[in-house]
Amino acid sequence: LLAGLLVAAILALRSGPHRLRITRRQLVGCTVLGLLLPVLGNGLVSVGEAEGAPSGVTALLVAVAPLMITVFRFASGDRPHRLSVVGVVLGLAGLGYLVLAGHQGTADEHIPFAAALIVFFASTCWAFGSWVQPRLPLPGDAFVMTVYEMVTGGVVLLVAGFVRGERAHPGDYSAQAWLAWGYLVVFGAMIAFSAYVWLLGNAPIALVATYAYVNPVVAVILGALILGEPITAAIAIGGVVIVIAVAIVISVERVRTPQTD
Repeated sequence: LLAGLLVAAILALRSGPHRLRITRRQLVGCTVLGLLLPVLGNGLVSVGEAEGAPSGVTALLVAVAPLMITVFRFASGDRPHRLSVVGVVLGLAGLGYLVLAGHQGTADEHIPFAAALIVFFASTCWAFGSWVQPRLPLPGDAFVMTVYEMVTGGVVLLVAGFVRGERAHPGDYSAQAWLAWGYLVVFGAMIAFSAYVWLLGNAPIALVATYAYVNPVVAVILGALILGEPITAAIAIGGVVIVIAVAIVISVERVRTPQTD
């Protein structure tokens, strides 16, 4: 919410408030994306982690998004390359092994099934939002679009947190926590999310999905080094299979023409 308001203020100062004017249909489109991306795509990831999903496992489940995008394309009649289908099947197999094997592990290796399911649903919502964006009535200005997505999504998340009973006082958090939050506002939302939304409208979706190469590996390593999360056999095997599957899909799809994306 804060990131959206800050971007709106910057746009208004640079170009005038008129730049933020959009139609009702465009507002509806932005609201739909605000629900699919920030609310369900990001918000449910936080819920899943709160329910016990380790950060490394969460990143691996989020990495399924490019595979789900391929599924949505296939369902809409845009037939992907055969190797893309192989990648999807392989990725879902890795996902199944990661969740089921982790769920049956020891106490230290246990991956809560409900938490994993929540994160997977969040990843699916993010994938659907990414796929459906070009098909919605939206502002032509990607930054204006981002403002309305973040503001509408932020308001919904604020209300959802209130309904869940989440209460906090600014003094309850350390300076380090505030710095981390500020980093996410500036780099995670204002810069990264704005860039992602712009790319969805200006680049083939298969290329936009290349972020999935790096995130899982970095998250697993940082989770182990900083949070002490164990890298179990289920995480290692399932994670490698998922990353290979994502690499297959992206490598095949990136050589296709933008029109097929």
